[in-house]
Amino acid sequence: MMISSLFAVEAAEAVSFPLLPSLIFIPLLTALIIGLLPAHRDDYSRITALAGSAITGAVSVYMLAKFVVDDGGFQFVSERSWIADLGISFSLGVDGISLFLVVMTGILFPLGLLATSAHHDAKAYHIWVMILMAGSMGVFMSLDLLMFFMFFEIVLVPMYFLIGGWGHGNRVYAALKFFLYTMAGSALMMVGILVVVFLTARNTGGALTFDIRDLAEAQALTTNQARAVLATFALAFAVKVPLFPLHTWLPDAHTEAPTIGSVILAGVMLKLGTYGFLRFGLYLFPEASHDFAPIFLTLGVIGIVYGAIVATVQKDLKRLIAYSSIAHLGFIIIGLFALNSQGIQGAVMQMVNHGISTGALFILVGWIYERRHTREIAALSGLQKAAPLFAGVFTLVMLSSVGLPGLNGFVGEFLILLGAFQGDARWFAVVATTGVILAALYLLWAYQRVFHGTPEGENATMRDLSFSEFFSILPLLALIVGMGVYPKPVLDRIEPAVDELIVHIEANVNGFTEPEPEAPEQHDKREQLIEALHEAEEKAEAKAAAKGEGE
Repeated sequence: MMISSLFAVEAAEAVSFPLLPSLIFIPLLTALIIGLLPAHRDDYSRITALAGSAITGAVSVYMLAKFVVDDGGFQFVSERSWIADLGISFSLGVDGISLFLVVMTGILFPLGLLATSAHHDAKAYHIWVMILMAGSMGVFMSLDLLMFFMFFEIVLVPMYFLIGGWGHGNRVYAALKFFLYTMAGSALMMVGILVVVFLTARNTGGALTFDIRDLAEAQALTTNQARAVLATFALAFAVKVPLFPLHTWLPDAHTEAPTIGSVILAGVMLKLGTYGFLRFGLYLFPEASHDFAPIFLTLGVIGIVYGAIVATVQKDLKRLIAYSSIAHLGFIIIGLFALNSQGIQGAVMQMVNHGISTGALFILVGWIYERRHTREIAALSGLQKAAPLFAGVFTLVMLSSVGLPGLNGFVGEFLILLGAFQGDARWFAVVATTGVILAALYLLWAYQRVFHGTPEGENATMRDLSFSEFFSILPLLALIVGMGVYPKPVLDRIEPAVDELIVHIEANVNGFTEPEPEAPEQHDKREQLIEALHEAEEKAEAKAAAKGEGE
């Protein structure tokens, strides 16, 4: 009854199809169907998972097509009271900030499944992947704090089993470390959620509500209360991002995870932390976020430099990409806490770009491992001679991660650095630019060692990309180029929601206004010179005209 009511609410208020609930329930229904299939038919479970994830992805793209560009509020809102006495509801909605994260999730899951396969126990493998997809969708769409927390924690379970059951080497240790770190970080957040809900009700004299829109509008906590509650949220998000020094679980989890685990971990799950800072940090606690901004900017810069330096000395190709994620996510944190439109738009853009580029890199590294049974950089050389198409695809994706102009990685990093430099984070931006240089160093050096040189042994006979493999990664390549060459459609949908967030911050932080770019002094002089030249030309023309009349 509750599910049908949810569908009915959205169908009546937005479009004829229940978009947002479907993005959660289709993967869950797919997992249920897989559970009913015979265990000995691995192909059945794979086909079912591909179909369910592809349908979910198609619904997310349809949602993108129906999204109203100039509307900065939540769209396709679907609400149903759950526990009325406590103000808890099943409430879903997307705006320009969450829109492309939902679409990215809908795209990465089917492509990840198409590009990889379970080497054993395919039925359980695909069930966990579908549950993970449903939970990830729920995080990005939840407008109720309790719902958000539930989905935020649910995603840990399938990822734990995927790493521990289908991973490599020391997979059990990596899975346990991942679960304990992220679960411990989230424990205090539940306390913080209860505190903000009950204090808001007490301070306003109103009813209990877990709706983030009502809580953000009320702004009923005192300054110290807001800072304390934000600290509980920030700890959970910092572990999930992860920020230095809470990052140590990430390299182990990436290295030992199966390819689909690494793709989703980098592409989707790390964004739960950065999205949390944006949606539940800046939106719910604008004043406290403003006060804590220098701390997060500092941690972001440390992550950029530290992640890049450590990535440079890695011997395992997969571990190198894992540390590069720490550096790239540091840029996102800088963009968020630049607290201006350019920085936050760049951060949202970079969340999507990182998911696409790093997801593609992990797919490619997974294919190298399947062919060579090693990820050690020293054991790989000259692969481009045996697999030229593989080398070309890897080059494109690698340059995207470097931030080459014309590819998607450049757009987000440029906006982030522009926003930080124009705002109060100028010197943070200056230091962060070293991360761009170091990224070129460790990625190009790794590429040179792996693909250049003289191939020896099995490297000389490594199989090139098959048609099916190229087809499975082609959509990511198209997005890498398309979003780099023409990012306007993406930014047009992000900007209104970011502008509304900036207005919300300005309204609730005393003395804060969005930092505006200052006109450089040289630019002013140039404008004065141009104006003087125009005046001189006008005087000369007037003088010539007067002389002609006199003659």
